[in-house]
Amino acid sequence: MRRRAITTWTPVKNTRLKKTLKIIKGKNNKNPSGFTLIETIISLALVTVVFVSLAQLFTISIMQNVRSHEISNAIFLAQQQIDYLRTLTSEELKKFPDTTIGESNDEKIDINADGTIDFRRITQIEEPTSLIGSFDVLVMVFPPAYQDTAANSLITNPEKYKARAYIHTIISR
Repeated sequence: MRRRAITTWTPVKNTRLKKTLKIIKGKNNKNPSGFTLIETIISLALVTVVFVSLAQLFTISIMQNVRSHEISNAIFLAQQQIDYLRTLTSEELKKFPDTTIGESNDEKIDINADGTIDFRRITQIEEPTSLIGSFDVLVMVFPPAYQDTAANSLITNPEKYKARAYIHTIISR
């Protein structure tokens, strides 16, 4: 038969032993396992800075995509005009723009038919004296902000008015 040991509880009187017991229980622990409030605030500040910078990059990329889309549409419109002019005969090119058939050398273009002007296309055709049977063609496409600006101002200074497309070519017959 086994004997049981009889234990009695006695209060701890040794202060050194009390400190050891407090450390074991987690009180007055010099190496805490959790985060303090300051550490949490600093980490949130760092995360906020990272997200704000990423949001700015996202915004810049969206703006660049919109601008490149606008430029590609403008180049398409200018090339479309050049292709149309290449289908004309010498007599038709001399008469350009023939308003009886709807031609214009200064057009306000609404691409998606929503009632707002998207681009302004200016076309100039000159018959140079040095090259007989050829035509000097200039097509420029501007953003809608310059739809009320004088055409001569746009033609003489396209960089100032942010020309989205500028095509200068020769059509020969």
